[in-house]
Amino acid sequence: MIRFLFRWIVRLLFLAGFAVFGYLVYFYFEIAHEVEPLVHYNPPKTTQIFDRNGKLLANVFEKEHRLYVPYKEIPGRVIEALVAIEDTLFYEHHGVNPEAIFRAIIKDIKARKMVEGASTLTQQLIKSTLLTRKKKIERKIKEALLAIRLEQLLSKEEILERYLNAVFFGHGYYGIRTAAYGYFRKDLDELTLKEIAVLVGLPKAPSAYDPTRHYANAMARANRVLNRMKALGWIDEETYLREIKEAPKVYDDTLTKNRAPYIVDAVMNMLQKEYPDIRRGGYKIETAIDLEYQQMAKSALNYGYDAYLKRHQNDDTNTSVFNGAMVVLDGRSGDILAMVGGVDYKKSAFNRAVSSRRQVGSAFKPFIYQTALELGYNPESKVADIARTYRFESGDTKKLWQPKNYEKDYKGMITLREALIHSRNLATINLVSEIGIMTLHKKLSPLGVKNLPYNLSIALGNIALSPLQVARLYTVFADMGRLHEPRLVTNIYDNNSRLIKHYNAKVKKIYSESQAYLMVDILRDIVKRGTGRNARVKGMDVAGKTGTTNKSVDTWFCSFTPDVEAVVWFGNDNNTPLARRETGGRTAAPVVRYFYQKLIQIHPEFKRKFKEPEGVYHVMQNGKDLIYTDKSPLPKEDQIIENEEIIF
Repeated sequence: MIRFLFRWIVRLLFLAGFAVFGYLVYFYFEIAHEVEPLVHYNPPKTTQIFDRNGKLLANVFEKEHRLYVPYKEIPGRVIEALVAIEDTLFYEHHGVNPEAIFRAIIKDIKARKMVEGASTLTQQLIKSTLLTRKKKIERKIKEALLAIRLEQLLSKEEILERYLNAVFFGHGYYGIRTAAYGYFRKDLDELTLKEIAVLVGLPKAPSAYDPTRHYANAMARANRVLNRMKALGWIDEETYLREIKEAPKVYDDTLTKNRAPYIVDAVMNMLQKEYPDIRRGGYKIETAIDLEYQQMAKSALNYGYDAYLKRHQNDDTNTSVFNGAMVVLDGRSGDILAMVGGVDYKKSAFNRAVSSRRQVGSAFKPFIYQTALELGYNPESKVADIARTYRFESGDTKKLWQPKNYEKDYKGMITLREALIHSRNLATINLVSEIGIMTLHKKLSPLGVKNLPYNLSIALGNIALSPLQVARLYTVFADMGRLHEPRLVTNIYDNNSRLIKHYNAKVKKIYSESQAYLMVDILRDIVKRGTGRNARVKGMDVAGKTGTTNKSVDTWFCSFTPDVEAVVWFGNDNNTPLARRETGGRTAAPVVRYFYQKLIQIHPEFKRKFKEPEGVYHVMQNGKDLIYTDKSPLPKEDQIIENEEIIF
């Protein structure tokens, strides 16, 4: 009887074992395809934006911050440390470790619950990417089967590469390179052995071992890694004793490390249409920005902002809507070195440097005067700074326009130089009237300014442009007649560091150097003794033009030195007037001075004086050094214009 029962029990066990085996085989083939995401592994990767000197401006990502590292760039010590603490027999098993499983089962039976896992690195990879972390029998079986399948399809090196890029290292860091940069600000090949031990010890319990929150726990875990490596004979006693004493410096950085948010937004807006995966494709974007300039520009803009608030702290002025923007270009290339879209990104992410359209006022006058020079006028040619009445029709209504100077006075006949130096409205209007609207438009068309008014209001800068657009226009003076398209992005690389696009600088010659220099000389005088006096920098040539619109709604200062161009705008976001007596010369010009002073402190090698081109001639007349060119000779006689009423 006993023998009979024993036979049936053996048969039943055999049948049960065969059934389990059959089920596992069936289950294996049912789920085998689920490893495909790991076989063709392409996780979301962080795009990084750099300045012109290779300094990180920001990390940009959607959900997971991951800086991918291929296996060939992973140091051997990282692999050794990982295998030592997580899966010593990694190179010997085929996805699962039977010995470890048996050991874990015994412990689980004794504890009457699942207290220890026996996961290999391959199983951990499966668990962290394809499965849940809940300790259920069915999940563990699936995990083991998928690990076996993955080992059939991938090499050990490929599995390690995926593991070290996929797993979570705490603090929002996915992948070991991300964690290395995040915690230690180092790439993998720069890490010490103790820092490596900290990192490979993290995946077991990322929150508990996060060194920014639980430093002691992290170091204790790292020391266990080092101890395991010593026990295996992979490091010697001397190395072990030296490394356990090390206390690495840990950084608690933000994930994005965004040091120039207005720049980053502008880059993303520029590229996201052409590269829909820009936030997850792991691109490397090189910009023309110089982070040093960016920080100086931000500091300069805040200086002007604080000065305005201080001037009006005791009056009824609403300063809550007051804001500004600043653009700095390389005057010889058009590269955008700095761009600050507001005084506080946290309060307002709206980029006024790019997206706002504000009246430019008198800042547009130099282009009108340059047109006159192109037509043969000379800086010493005279124009009437007198009052005139203009009659025009608006629908069925006849109206009069009687423009005035800001100072509400008249100078009579004055030179073009003096008219622009003191930003005389009436002189400019009369000059436009002399030139003719159609001629002026024809001469200005190469500048590419859209929506220029077809009436005399063009003389007062009745044109809405962004600070970046204004900066673009002023490159024609900063580079002696050559108009540059501002360049923000220079190169884009894919995740394998292959160059996929280079953005060429775009330039177009508008004026000859000698003709442009006539205007540069006038604009330099504006800073020396005109409306731009608050932008003077000792020992350095600064040229520029103020801009103040009606009722001081917008205030500008557009400037350049022999090397660098800077444009500043201030105004209220709701288009209401600024406080009384605020002008481009008072509100914006000091910002330029502050910026250039900081710049030459850091870069004393910069050019201090404008270089006069060939074709510019000098003559002394009445004790004055006058300049002229073949196209713009000195006037032979005064121009006389009487008061009159003009109808248009």
